Amino acid sequence: MDRNRREVDRYLSERNVNLLQRVAFVIELLIGLRKQDFQAAGHFVALKWGNASWPMRWLKFTGWALFQAFINMPRALHCLEIPRKVSRTPMWLEDENPWEEHPWRENESAAIPNSAEVVVIGAGFTGAAAAYHWARRAPGDRRLVVLEMDDPASGSSGRNEGLVVMGRYFKMVRDTVGKSLRQVRPDLQPDGLKTLANKFATVYCQAAYQNADLIEQAIELHGFRCDYKRAGWVQARTEDEQKALRLSVRLAEQSGCDDWTMIEASEARKLSGMRVNHPAGFSKQAASWHPAKWVWSLLSEAMKVAHVELFTRTRVEQVLSTKQGYVVETSRGTISCRHVFYATESYTPMIEASFHDAIIPMQEQAASGDGGPVSMAPHIGISGSWYFAGKYGQEVLWGSGGSRVPDREAGRNKPSRFLTRFAAAEMRGHFGPYDLDLDNEWSGTVGYTPDEYPIVGSIDGEGRWIVAGMCGSGSGVSFNGARCIVNRILELDDEPDDYPEPYFAPSRLLDPSNHNWPDT
Repeated sequence: MDRNRREVDRYLSERNVNLLQRVAFVIELLIGLRKQDFQAAGHFVALKWGNASWPMRWLKFTGWALFQAFINMPRALHCLEIPRKVSRTPMWLEDENPWEEHPWRENESAAIPNSAEVVVIGAGFTGAAAAYHWARRAPGDRRLVVLEMDDPASGSSGRNEGLVVMGRYFKMVRDTVGKSLRQVRPDLQPDGLKTLANKFATVYCQAAYQNADLIEQAIELHGFRCDYKRAGWVQARTEDEQKALRLSVRLAEQSGCDDWTMIEASEARKLSGMRVNHPAGFSKQAASWHPAKWVWSLLSEAMKVAHVELFTRTRVEQVLSTKQGYVVETSRGTISCRHVFYATESYTPMIEASFHDAIIPMQEQAASGDGGPVSMAPHIGISGSWYFAGKYGQEVLWGSGGSRVPDREAGRNKPSRFLTRFAAAEMRGHFGPYDLDLDNEWSGTVGYTPDEYPIVGSIDGEGRWIVAGMCGSGSGVSFNGARCIVNRILELDDEPDDYPEPYFAPSRLLDPSNHNWPDT
């Protein structure tokens, strides 16, 4: 039986949801509401109706919520089977972690060293990349130590949707940076603001494209087994979003940052299985992978050399400056070093208070299970206006964004069941009826900046370094960003540096009035 016939059969066999079932569903939703649901609601209102007055925002939200609760979400009531107990373990972390509890699992008497050249805090995308590039570039007498408070890839690197993104597209970067520039550069006229925002977007996209190519090269060079496949990312757009889509594609072509393009509805269905009525956005070179296996593979390669060490289950409590460099105080003792590399993303404000409101922890969440839409193509990025999805083997992953969380709650795993159901209903809108058993449901936090532009560089102009604020696009920045920081520490200039200080230095956020801005 072909795919189209199976889709028709599912529509014909789908059970109706009567009024009593809808009322029972709404009652269940209300009983299950938690703090994170209300936080997500506030963020959603600000995103969708931020330009409206406060009373009008909430009036519109009330109408939207009633439609979702009584009409849209019940349509997926028979699509999603939710057991009494659902695992909070991310789908990606169900595989065995080869670096779990390292080195304590095999050597209980192991101890962290007293000193090192570099201490890297965090063993996710960025920390593992730093270890990899250090092993590749540094001489054997210069030690790098990676400290991880849990296990490698346990944070957002192991809780995401499983895509190697090409970063954000040109128009999106231009718009977020342009909005911020109006606040931090009041000295510039409109033409100057536009020119500067365009420059920021161009530099970002070029670095992201290089990042994606470097990832592919590393995977091919070492034979990393991380389920990598470069098939693109289809992003559905509504009728109201068509004008913005056309403009974004035109700007991408004009700027040369042309990974972002537009495809017809028929092509979107052919590539992804989505049933859309309008042209969709398409990132041509995005890829899918197993993100945790990528992190573990980088560490496996890095740990082949003696001057790279990893210590898990070791929490960094504070970093102190000294005349010789820095002292990193941890739950297992202290380490003296010349450089500290913060690979902490949304956790950064918990260690460095100066990053409060500069690195903003934002919750995102996902769920996974067996089954799903029969037409969904595997190993390609899929998203709508308010959800994302992907098919990996027999499992389907889907999810949505959330809201800001307090600095102290960075990394929390408290998914919203409302958002899980909402994203499942949105997925049904693009794929029709399906049968899906919910197995795993989780959340994590990513780091946003006020201008939604990453920081890559020195915090203090000396030996404190950071790659952060990747705004949910960590796979589009981390590998190349870590490479550039490693080269700066080693004072090597034989490789291109794709993150020039006028654009990416942390002073852009921490001290904008004294930041060395690009020329306009």
